[in-house]
Amino acid sequence: MGGYTYNELGAIFAMQGFAGISLFSVLLLMALGLAIIFGQMGVINMAHGEFMAVGAYTTYFLSTLTETYFPGFMPYYFLFAIVLAFFVAGALGYFAEYALIRHLYKRPLDTLLATWGLSLIMQQTFRSVFGAREVSPGLPDWLLGSYQPTEMIDIPLNGMFVLALTGLVTFGVFYLMFKSSWGLHVRATTQNRLMSGAVGINTKKVDRYTFALGCGIAGIAGAAFTTIASTGPTTGTLYIVDTFMVVVFGGAASLLGTIASAFSIAQAQSILEFFISGSMAKVFTLLTLVIILMFKPEGLFASKVRR
Repeated sequence: MGGYTYNELGAIFAMQGFAGISLFSVLLLMALGLAIIFGQMGVINMAHGEFMAVGAYTTYFLSTLTETYFPGFMPYYFLFAIVLAFFVAGALGYFAEYALIRHLYKRPLDTLLATWGLSLIMQQTFRSVFGAREVSPGLPDWLLGSYQPTEMIDIPLNGMFVLALTGLVTFGVFYLMFKSSWGLHVRATTQNRLMSGAVGINTKKVDRYTFALGCGIAGIAGAAFTTIASTGPTTGTLYIVDTFMVVVFGGAASLLGTIASAFSIAQAQSILEFFISGSMAKVFTLLTLVIILMFKPEGLFASKVRR
């Protein structure tokens, strides 16, 4: 096949598959936040990618601060950067919901346009504060290098870390949504908002914290993203389309569908990009999704909700 031996093809699929897992990790973190927001409130957040960029720039800022004033803290700063990225992006999401989103519920077109305008404002803010050029934080030594299980396969350590981080965050989201009282309130509000309000659940508060949580998870995705690529003012825009594809293909409000969808799309794009161009890989992936959605428009795992 293409002049490659079977051993070479095996190594190619293994390394591209792991590269796809790195992409899967970022897409899943992005899509988890977006699925929570869209599934809970029906809000199409076009600024979700910019909240990812907030997490990335927070990591870069903390890296620069540590290198300049606390160089001995460099081996540990990244773990603190992940937590800080979550809280900074979550706080901005909380403010955005309070100042903007809460006035536009049940007006999907207005919400889409408003969040798109918010994304443009955030992009310009990034340019004004950090400049138009892409930036990368300094990574600690334990995130550099690779693990070599065989002579032909190199697995980057940063990808393994991002995968572990994604697993931890995904477990945390599942626990929060299905094992906590707050998650019960979220699921009750999703199923029947009027009845939830009638039994004493503060649905406005649930909406606000849900939006903040989704944006905070996007911030974690941004911190993870800095380990595999540089960050620019429009970085979030480049990933928002793929994130929406993940959510729609997996089924809105379905966390299990989000995981399966993110894995399928990331692996397909990663493997196809090795044999054809990146743009054509996206085209083939999108065409496949469109064909599948024609026969299963509700996505892989549809959730039954009452409105």
